[in-house]
Amino acid sequence: MGVGVDAAAKQTGLGRLTTVFVYIFERLLPDPFVFAVLLSLATAALALGLAPHGAPADVLTAWYNGLFQIFPFAFQMVLVLVTGYALSTSRPVAAGLRALAALPRSASHAVAMAMVVGMAANLVNWGFGLVVSALFARELARRHVLDFAWLMAAAYAGFLMFPPGLSSSIALAEATPGSALNLTQKITGQIVPLGDTLLTWWNILPVVVLFVVLPPLFMRLAPEAADTVPADRARLDAEDRAVVARPHVPGLAGMLDRAAVLNLALVAAAAAYFGRALWLGSFHLDINALILIFLAAGLALHWRPVAYVDAVQAAARVTGPLLLQYPLYGGIMGIMTATGLAGVIARAFVAISTPHTLPFWGFISSIVISLFVPSGGGHWAVQGPFIVPAAAALHVGQGLAAMSVAYGEGVANMIQPFWALPLLAIAGIGMRRVMGFSVVSFLVSLVVFGGVMLAAG
Repeated sequence: MGVGVDAAAKQTGLGRLTTVFVYIFERLLPDPFVFAVLLSLATAALALGLAPHGAPADVLTAWYNGLFQIFPFAFQMVLVLVTGYALSTSRPVAAGLRALAALPRSASHAVAMAMVVGMAANLVNWGFGLVVSALFARELARRHVLDFAWLMAAAYAGFLMFPPGLSSSIALAEATPGSALNLTQKITGQIVPLGDTLLTWWNILPVVVLFVVLPPLFMRLAPEAADTVPADRARLDAEDRAVVARPHVPGLAGMLDRAAVLNLALVAAAAAYFGRALWLGSFHLDINALILIFLAAGLALHWRPVAYVDAVQAAARVTGPLLLQYPLYGGIMGIMTATGLAGVIARAFVAISTPHTLPFWGFISSIVISLFVPSGGGHWAVQGPFIVPAAAALHVGQGLAAMSVAYGEGVANMIQPFWALPLLAIAGIGMRRVMGFSVVSFLVSLVVFGGVMLAAG
C-alpha cells in the first residue's frame, strides 16, 4: 500500500497552478444542480436575445419539450450505472479490481494507472469506460493515501478517448447508411467510412499524444500533504457492504428467490441474441448492448436472483443526482436546438472559416455548443447542417469536418459536469475539487486536438 503522498507530492509549479484552479472551483462553482439551473437561465436569456425563434413562448415550449425528451437517455444512463455497479460487487470482478489496484507502488503511479485504464476502457466503449474508471479509482483509493479528487480527475480524463474511440457517436453515424444522424449522406449523398475518420493519422495522433503526455503530467499535480483530501475508506467499504438484509423465506417462494436457473435463463437469452447478431453481422456495441452485457454478466456472477436484486438495490443509491439533473440538461438542449440558438453559434464560426481553418473553427464552435448541449454526439444534429455544406463548399474532407465537432465535444466535457455526474456518483465525491484538476485535462486536450485540426486542415 502506498503510504502518504509520495515524492510526486513535493509540489511542482504545475501542482501550485492546480492548487489555484482547485481553490477557484471550490469557491466559485456551485452545486451541480445549481449549476444546471444557472445554465438553464443563461441559455434562455441567450435564446431570447439571439435565436431566430426566441420569442418567450418558443423558449418556454422548447424548454418543456426538452425536459422530457431526455428521459430515454437518462434511464439508459441509470441502467448503465446500476448494472455496472452491481456487476462490480460480484466476487470475481471485485477480486480482479483489487488485484489490479495492488499493482501501483505509489500514489502518483496509482493516479497514472487510473488514467491509462480509463483511457483504454473509453477507447473501447464510453459507457463501459465511465463505470470501469470510477470503480477502479475506488479500489485505488482504498490502497493509497492520496487526494481523491486528483485521482478521480485522472480517471475522468479517460473520457477524452470517447470521440476518437470505437464508440464515437459521430464517426459511427457518418459511416452508417440511413442513420438518422448521418447528415453527410442526407446533405451530400456521401457515406464517410471509418477509414476517413477513426483510422486517419489525425485521429490516431492525438490519442497517442494524450496517452504519452497526460499520465506523467497528472503525476506532477499532487497537492501538498496539508491540502490533500483522501477518500473516506470506511465509507467506501460501508457502501460496498450496503446490501439489504433479507430474511430467509421458506417454502416455494424462497426456493424461487434462490433458483440460479432463473438467472441462467436470462443469461442464455442474452447470449443467444448476441450470438445471432454476430452471426448476421449486425452486432454493434452501443449503449443498449452494454446494458444487456452488464446485466447478463451480473446475473451470472451473482448466481442467485435474490443476490442480484440485493446488489442492484445497493447500487441504486448513486442515481439520485442524475435523475434530478438530467431533465434540466434536456431542457437546455431543447432550447438550444428548437430555438435555433446552436445554429446561430455554429454559423458565426463557419462564417470566418477558410479551407485551412474550418476544422479548427468547427472544433472551437463545438466546445462552445457542448457547454450547453453535452449530448454524446447528439448536438451533431444541430451543428452538422452548417459544417457539412461549409466543408463541401471549401473542399474540406467530410470526415475531418465531422470529427472536428466530435473532438470539441470531448474537450468540453472536461469542464462540463454533465458526463462527470455518473463517475462522481459512483465514486461518492463532489464535483468542485475534481473540476479544479480536470481543467488541466481541458487545457492540454484543447492544445492537442486544436493543433491537430490546424495541421490537418
